[in-house]
Amino acid sequence: VQLQASGGGLVQAGGSLRLSCAASGRTSSIYNMGWFRQAPGKEREFVAAISWIGGRTYYPESVKGRFTISRDYAKSTVSLQMNSLKPEDTANYYCAATYSGRYSNTRDYNYWGQGTLVTVSS
Repeated sequence: VQLQASGGGLVQAGGSLRLSCAASGRTSSIYNMGWFRQAPGKEREFVAAISWIGGRTYYPESVKGRFTISRDYAKSTVSLQMNSLKPEDTANYYCAATYSGRYSNTRDYNYWGQGTLVTVSS
């Protein structure tokens, strides 16, 4: 599976940004798709996940109510709509795919896209 993330950029606090991730290859075996982020000097952290077939979504408390993950199964794409952005949301954002039913740990994922940088100015 190959993953291509896009959509990062610079936005003011309170603004919105939409990230996209295009999946190709053996997508039929994917169980969950996820987004993670990594700020300088910090560990990569879970942001959102969605089950590839059923569309069930998962979020940590830090982004619940502000971020929305969605997928277009026919187009093999996953999106992350980010609203009410805060400076602490600044990070490189990565999309990932897993054949596992688990979703919140980086070790759960088999494939990773390249990061896309999101910068939120105060």
